[in-house]
Formats: sequence, structure tokens, C-alpha cells
Amino acid sequence: MKGTMSEMELSVVRQRSLEALRQKAQRGELFLNVAVGYVKVGRDRIAKDPDRRIQEAIGLVFRKFVEFQSIRQVHLWLRQEGILMPSIESGGDGRRVIWKAPVYNTIRGLLTNPVYGGAYAFGRTASRITVENGRKRVSRGHRRDRDEWDVLIVDHHEGYVAWEEFERNQRLNADNANCRGLMARGSVRRAEAMLAGLLRCGQCGRRLHVSYSGNGGFCVRYSCRGAHLNHGTQTCISFGGMRVDAAVSAEVLRLLSPLGIKAALMAVAERYAAIADTRQQAELALTRARYEADLARRQYDAVDPTNRLVAAELEQRWNTRLAEVQRQEERFDAIGMDKPSLSPTERERLLSLGADLHTAWSHPGVTAETRKRILRAVLEEIVVTLTEGRIELLLHWRGGDHTSLVVPRNRTGQHRYSSDVEVQDLIRALSRQQTDGAIAATLNRLNIQTGRGNPWTEVRVRSFRNTHRIPVYRLGEAAERGELSLEEAANRLGVRKMTVLRLIREGTLAGSSLQRRSLGDPGSANRGP
Repeated sequence: MKGTMSEMELSVVRQRSLEALRQKAQRGELFLNVAVGYVKVGRDRIAKDPDRRIQEAIGLVFRKFVEFQSIRQVHLWLRQEGILMPSIESGGDGRRVIWKAPVYNTIRGLLTNPVYGGAYAFGRTASRITVENGRKRVSRGHRRDRDEWDVLIVDHHEGYVAWEEFERNQRLNADNANCRGLMARGSVRRAEAMLAGLLRCGQCGRRLHVSYSGNGGFCVRYSCRGAHLNHGTQTCISFGGMRVDAAVSAEVLRLLSPLGIKAALMAVAERYAAIADTRQQAELALTRARYEADLARRQYDAVDPTNRLVAAELEQRWNTRLAEVQRQEERFDAIGMDKPSLSPTERERLLSLGADLHTAWSHPGVTAETRKRILRAVLEEIVVTLTEGRIELLLHWRGGDHTSLVVPRNRTGQHRYSSDVEVQDLIRALSRQQTDGAIAATLNRLNIQTGRGNPWTEVRVRSFRNTHRIPVYRLGEAAERGELSLEEAANRLGVRKMTVLRLIREGTLAGSSLQRRSLGDPGSANRGP
């Protein structure tokens, strides 16, 4: 009986303790751990860390996320610039801040923790209990959705960003997630499809998939395959991406052209700001290193010189701090040399590109990622509907406006490398008179190239005929139609070729030039006597 009462009392005490913690959390006064960048003030409040270097480093992460709009890109930039980030290390000496190269999870934790938006959150993770082999297993740290959090108090303390900006960052993070359903756009990738993640099917509402084909995978095609993959039904829509990408890009550039100069000036300012951010972080690191070196010097001066066991250790620490100061000074000096400011010529060139956005858009130095970021900055999504002979696009702009755009569809067999209709007619006419090898020689003599700019060969002529369903030349078919070539007519009349040509021009003989007629010369029609 006593044992049962003791168990009950322990259970009651535990429940009361947990309830007290919950009530304290409801008031926003429970702090089991304090995030880096904050310090505990009193027993129930937190405030920003007074260390200016810590504040600037965390603020830099949020500024760069607004610029790059990707956690990974922020992480890569910090690594490239050699900027260290603060981290909490707990040990026997208590809580202390150390500086180390950032990892992806560090940057993600900063950008997704609501404490940096000035909010107090409790119960963001939960425990799960399972039974394995007849024994209870508890796993902790499972993330919960925001509507399942126990406590969320906005404007609880001073944040590094406003709560509205923090929520925008979370929406952007969710939108950048790849393979997270058909409603997420996914992050910007290096592939050539300009509208990946922006297109949505006008029939079923699913996000369109992107596929690549051709040599090198440069042929882009958009298709709605969600219903086909999930339910085995037919694909809703499918179309080539070249014309659509070009049309949407042209429409965006047309609307952004008045802002070109302003964008160029902002690009100049952002370049200077990036250099300033890097130099500021290096300057703060140098200031910290000098402080630690001065502290080591004062500790060395305070020790009894005759106590060599202690003095030798303090001297070694002082030398280590001085070496760190020298390294930080060299890094600070190298930043200005590695990243010179824009020269007057470069500035003038940048402003000229701002005045002509079309030239800037097609500049070889502009990557596909940059173009995609520009499109995503102004477009929310694009709803696509296919009708007979055209592609109808409904552009949803960021500001809430909607505009329509119509793009003609390629017919079957029409693409960027298709030969002209005149060339097709010429080959069709020559096929009634010559073999494939002779046709290739005739086309090359007329300086006519294939759609890809290559000279004609017998194999290419044969492939062209098969694609366009042109019958092959049959030996003797011209004679069956009562037609003679120039050489055959000259042999039958016993005269030279030039004489036959003169008789044709005079109208004595009926004749025509297939090459000139097929290329659109109205004066080359058949002439009768």
C-alpha cells in the first residue's frame, strides 16, 4: 500500500511540474535553451547579444537570403567569402560562443527559427511512443506543423527581422522545396527551362513537368503528367518550351524596360554592398582578434615572471593570439585587392545594358539561373491552356495583375531546324528528274544548305524525302512523261546546249528551270512555241 501511494505521489508531482512548465511557457517565460544571438536577461526574458559581431553575422544571413532567395545559395556565398558564423558550445565553463565555418543546417536553423522573428515558440517538436519487442520506445525531436505548436507569441522580444519578413521567408522556403507535391514550385536550378515551376495546367491545375531531349538535352518540353502518373490516364497537355520561354521572356522584358536604368543602378549598389558586408565581417573578426591578443598580453604581464610554468603557457597563448591577428589583418587587406570597385568604363557599360534589357538578357555572362530568378521575382505562376493551333498563357504577376499571352504552336514536323518551304518544293520537283546524289550536287551548287546549316549529301536528301514522304526518282519516269533534260534535248536535236537554251528563251521550245521555278522566279514558267 505504501509503495502504491509513493508511485501515485511521484506521478502527481511530475504532472504538477509539467503543468507548471506549460503555464510558464504560456506566459513566454520558459527558456530551456537560448538561441545564438540572444542572451538571458534575468530569469524570464531574453535580449539580443550585445556582441556587435554576432549581431552583424546573423543579420547578414537574413539580408543575403532576401537577395539569393535560397538557403543553399546563402550557405555557398558565406563559404566562398570565408565568413565565420557564431555557434553555442556548452561545457564545464558554461555557455560560450565559438566561431566556425557555417554548415547548411546552421543557416537553415537561423532562417527557420521563429525566435529571430521576435516570436516566442514552445512545443515545435514532439515525442512519439512505439512498442518494439514488447518494450516502450520513445523517439524525440519530430517536427510539428505551426498550428500544432503549444505556444506562439508574436512580438515577444526584439527580433533580427520583422515577423512579416520571417513569414515571407518561410513561404519562400516551402516554395523552394523540390519533390514536395504539385503545389510547390521548387527551387531554381541550372537547367535551361526558363519557366520550370511556374507553369500550371489549365485543365487539372497540376504543376507541369519538364523534360529534356536532343543532343546535349537542350530541347525543352513541358507536359502535365500528374494524372498519367497517378491514375494512368492520358497526359493533359504537352508542348515545346522554346517559343513559350521566348514569348514570356519578351513580355517580361517589355514591361520591365522602363525600370532598366533603375535596376542597373541597384546592381551597382548591391555590388558595393556585397563588398562592404564582407569587409565589415572581416573588420569585426579583426577587432575581436586584437581584443583577445590584448587580453592575453595583460594576462602575461600580470603573472610573476619567475613562475616560468605559468608564464611560458601564457606567452604561448599570447603568441597564438598575435598570429591570429596577423592572419585577420592579411585577410582584411586582401578583400579590397580581390574585389576592386567598378571602373568608370564598367559602370558605363552596366548602365548601357540597363537601358537595353534585351541585350543584357541575352548577354553570354547571364546564366539561366539569373534569368529564372528575374522571372520568379515578377511572376507568381502561369496557367496554360492548349487550343487548336495555339498556346494560351494567363500570366499571374506578383502585384496581383493578370495578362494574357497567345503563342502559336508548331505544326508536326516544324521546328527550329526545318528547311524552308521553297527548298521542300525544289527537292520535290528535282526528285522527279534526278537521283538523290544528283539532287545533293544541285543544291550545293545553288549554295542551299540544310536547316542546320550543313551541306547536302545523298544520305541527307534521302532522309529529307522520307520525312516529307517524297517518292524516290525512278529511272525512265521522265521519258514516260515526255520530258527531256537539257543534255538529252541537245543530243536529239544535234545541237549544243546553249542553242537549246536560246530556243527556249525565244519560245520555240517549251521548257522550264526547276531550280528557278521552285525558288519563286515567276519568269521561269513553261513556255510554249
